[in-house]
Amino acid sequence: MAPTDRYSRFAIVLHWVMAVGVLTQITLGWWMRGIPKSPPGLRADWFNVHKSIGITLGLLAIVRLAWRLLHPAPALPRYLPLWQRRAAIASHTGLYICMLVMPLAGYLGSSFTKYPIKYWGMTLPHWGWDAPALKEICSAAHYAAAWVFMPLIALHVLAALVHWFVKRDSIIHRMAWWNWG
Repeated sequence: MAPTDRYSRFAIVLHWVMAVGVLTQITLGWWMRGIPKSPPGLRADWFNVHKSIGITLGLLAIVRLAWRLLHPAPALPRYLPLWQRRAAIASHTGLYICMLVMPLAGYLGSSFTKYPIKYWGMTLPHWGWDAPALKEICSAAHYAAAWVFMPLIALHVLAALVHWFVKRDSIIHRMAWWNWG
């Protein structure tokens, strides 16, 4: 595979760091829903971990989008049918939208409560106010984005596995860290 057919090392590292972070965040987010509100400290601590990871992933998503705009993705191989190339573009666009909407909606939702936002233990300036209706709108957007994001991730992983194990083509090597050579 020619170097021009691969993503840059920076893009590859960012992809895999975010993949681990996103899967951790989704798992943590669903698990946290079951934490009882009493005692109050336990729930707040886990929500602050979730917020910290989310803010970090949101910042990384901005870096990733900026990198992608300055360093376009390698062209998809011509042997792929047009519908697959279009599906890849559409699903990647959806993934990027979710990577930006989820942390933004989560952050905004947290800003419209009386509780502070802690980023890895540091309290961030509280610019919002206690507005339960706005918090609910943001929480609904965050939750809806999660329900869009998860099937897109599953589709992305499934497509990669099909190309690797069924079609046995070079698509997966565009983003692989194990063949940097």
